[in-house]
Amino acid sequence: MNKLYISLSLIFVTCTCLAQTNPELQRMADADQSERMSGNINWAELNKNDGIRLTKATKLFNNGALKTAKDYYNAGIIFQHGNDTIASKMAVESFKKAIEMDSTLNRWWYAAAVDRDLMRRDEPQIYGTQYIGDDSGKQKQYKMDTTQVSDQERIYYRVPTLTQQKENERIINLKKVFFYYTGTNSIDKTIDLVKTEFKKGKESEYYIAESDLNNFGYHLMSQNRLEDSLKVLKLNTELYPKAANTWDSYGEILLKLGKEKEAVNAYKKSLKLDPNNENARNIIEEHK
Repeated sequence: MNKLYISLSLIFVTCTCLAQTNPELQRMADADQSERMSGNINWAELNKNDGIRLTKATKLFNNGALKTAKDYYNAGIIFQHGNDTIASKMAVESFKKAIEMDSTLNRWWYAAAVDRDLMRRDEPQIYGTQYIGDDSGKQKQYKMDTTQVSDQERIYYRVPTLTQQKENERIINLKKVFFYYTGTNSIDKTIDLVKTEFKKGKESEYYIAESDLNNFGYHLMSQNRLEDSLKVLKLNTELYPKAANTWDSYGEILLKLGKEKEAVNAYKKSLKLDPNNENARNIIEEHK
């Protein structure tokens, strides 16, 4: 596949910058994404809404109503959720046009659209964005031709390198600490599990990245399980002591529990690791 080369003329930029993003397309693209992030998806309803949005976006596309880079970007989001190769091809064309007009947009969408279109045509993907479930319920990468694009081009389109993709496939299929916790209903057993699995490194069966433990701690916080949250967020600082965010989160739970002095110390550690952490700086000032 040929690389996408960005080419903009001064006249073109001058003309297009005056155009306004189509508000109907924007609303439809926003709805497309928000409905998929609702947590409890009604797939029958979602498929129905996708069909309605696809029909409207196709009409706008054919009528020449797409004027701005964001118009084409929003149309691509809608087209990619069509059910045939006509829609997937339109998604590729839309994202390509969007990036040609504004390369600061999220270029990953173009690579994903290309791979999805190839997959629908039963051809190997080339960037490495698409995964499918196997018979065991695990996710694996859809078949791939690794020779068509370079890792440099993958990086340009914000896609992981081939080496990173192999690691990502391993991570995707790791067990979640949260589900262990809900199964045992014991924070102490969960803490012991995390410590054991952390020592295993890449041999671990569980996903215990800093970000995942942080999310777990905040989930417990939202459920008002503050002492459990404290144990998780404290452990995160022990496992990842050089991560500013772990100390920031630890400081937050300490404040909620009324442990002001300890909280300020945690925020100071966070600020030392990340001098741009304005949240930590403001809290430290408030509690002088």
